[in-house]
Amino acid sequence: MYQVYLICSMKTRVNPKAVKAGGSLNVFEKYLTLWVIICIVIGIVLGRSFPGIAETLDNMSIYNVSIPIAICLFFMMYPIMVKIDFSQAVQAAKTPKPVVLTLVINWLIKPFTMVAFAQFFLGWLFLPLLSATEIIRGSEITLANSYIAGCILLGIAPCTAMVLMWGYLSYSNQGHTLVMVAVNSLAMLFLYAPLGKWLLSANNLVVPWQTIVLSVLIYVGLPLAAGIYSRYWIFKHKGREWFERQFLNYLSPVAITALLLTLVLLFAFKGELIVNNPLHILLIAVPLFLQTNFIFFIAYVLGLKLNLTYEDAAPAALIGASNHFEVAIATAVMLFGLNSGAALATVVGVLIEVPVMLMLVEFCKKTAFWFPRNPEKATLLDPRCIDSLN
Repeated sequence: MYQVYLICSMKTRVNPKAVKAGGSLNVFEKYLTLWVIICIVIGIVLGRSFPGIAETLDNMSIYNVSIPIAICLFFMMYPIMVKIDFSQAVQAAKTPKPVVLTLVINWLIKPFTMVAFAQFFLGWLFLPLLSATEIIRGSEITLANSYIAGCILLGIAPCTAMVLMWGYLSYSNQGHTLVMVAVNSLAMLFLYAPLGKWLLSANNLVVPWQTIVLSVLIYVGLPLAAGIYSRYWIFKHKGREWFERQFLNYLSPVAITALLLTLVLLFAFKGELIVNNPLHILLIAVPLFLQTNFIFFIAYVLGLKLNLTYEDAAPAALIGASNHFEVAIATAVMLFGLNSGAALATVVGVLIEVPVMLMLVEFCKKTAFWFPRNPEKATLLDPRCIDSLN
């Protein structure tokens, strides 16, 4: 799955600047968005049908980091990590343009456009529909302000795990993606609290440091370490050819299956909040949807203007568009409460992010010819195809 860049049997030489990223997809891959939506529905149904089981699984956590979700994410991340040529990650650190781009987007642009979209739609346009109030930590606030707070918490939490999946699906430079993820994870440790306090005007903002650190270690660090070690061991004892021809074939369905199972669990845990607030879900989804697309296109166009290769520009834009929803949900729960409007807004972020990000991945693949190409950087290529791309 996702290893064939072009149909290798083509006898003509192909200019990589003139083709889209990716190759022929099977039925399962072609309709991945449909399977995602089905898994979301299954998760919600399971959560409502067996609330006791869902609650028990949801309570299996350390510092608000869900153990079942962590297991699923490991199996989603490991097949990606083991394919990365880590010499590319070292080389990526020497070409800082994509890293600088993602830092600018995530910390100087994205938080403030999120505030603007949330305030315009939830604080003004939809305000007549959100005039009810709720009690948060002994204080009465409007639902509109609570939803805005949840949106802000999403906007200041850049993605550090799922974006590796988006890079994987878009045939991006996974070495550079990994460097971007590492830099953003480090930046989040220092910038998340002060930026959150400022934008929320909350002097008593409770920052879940343990959640941030542990989620990065579990979601990124653990599969990264496993990928590095197993890749080294296999190359030493089995050889590169066995790794590329057989081992990767065994792993092909694992990452996507783990993604779908993750969605089932997430919505089994949080589906009750969604079912109980259908209209408000729609209202919250509007600014989040627009924000995701707006940030993506800003980063994508900047990547084009900076003359980045497609393999570097795509992950920079996808990182900017996506969010670290685990940290956002944990912060909202700690600051406002489990049943608060802020917590609901962060859950809506999960609801729309996966389908929207899959849409943006497809957009990337179809517009890859806009950019200079360096397909050898995409670590998901079938080695037999690389010659036909030169």
